[in-house]
Amino acid sequence: MTQMIDEINHIFADIGFTFAHGPEAETQHYNFDKLNFPENHPARDMQDTFWFKEKDVSESTVLRTHTSPVQARFMEVNGAPCKIIVPGKVFRNEATDATHEAQFYQVEGLHVDKGIHLGHLKGTLEYFFSHFFSGKTEVRFRPSYFPFVEPGVEVDMRLLEGDSKLAGKWIEVMGAGMVHPNVLRDAGIDYETYTGYAFGIGIDRLGVMKYGIEDIRDLYSGDLRFVNQF
Repeated sequence: MTQMIDEINHIFADIGFTFAHGPEAETQHYNFDKLNFPENHPARDMQDTFWFKEKDVSESTVLRTHTSPVQARFMEVNGAPCKIIVPGKVFRNEATDATHEAQFYQVEGLHVDKGIHLGHLKGTLEYFFSHFFSGKTEVRFRPSYFPFVEPGVEVDMRLLEGDSKLAGKWIEVMGAGMVHPNVLRDAGIDYETYTGYAFGIGIDRLGVMKYGIEDIRDLYSGDLRFVNQF
């Protein structure tokens, strides 16, 4: 995980992204409210989120369910333009198996400036995947819904060359989209002047794809037979 995060940071640093981070124990305000989640959104429910017991419900704290709260915090303090990458641990209240963990790592990307559009997002992701998987890649978008982006897209990636088992196959890899005007407004940014894109992908999943890891629980086992391979 450490090696992958370091590699990801270097790839994005080469195209002008800076590193940002935020707390793993996050307020409901930043984890949900500032990201345009409706009050009745299912992601707030107990089956998805680890909640801390608080005396004052209005100050409820959660183990962050995504790295997106960092973009809300960063924009609130720094405004626009901004271009950040946010790798970090996130938590989901779900059963574990070979492809799911209650904790995993995610990397968030955010780029806000004048004139930003989906073409910039597509080019950024093609650049990243081509370098991370050491081969030319192609990216395509499919319409999807996420509360904090509009329009939202599911991103598919295809490795066009190389010896990898991934070569030639379209694989769904992440969610992304244009930052919702409500998110920009709540961060104090003029959404009529600035636009931006955001994306998030599980780093564990990237490891499965790059190294052929069959059970993501191995990443957290501490088993040196597994670790020493890297």
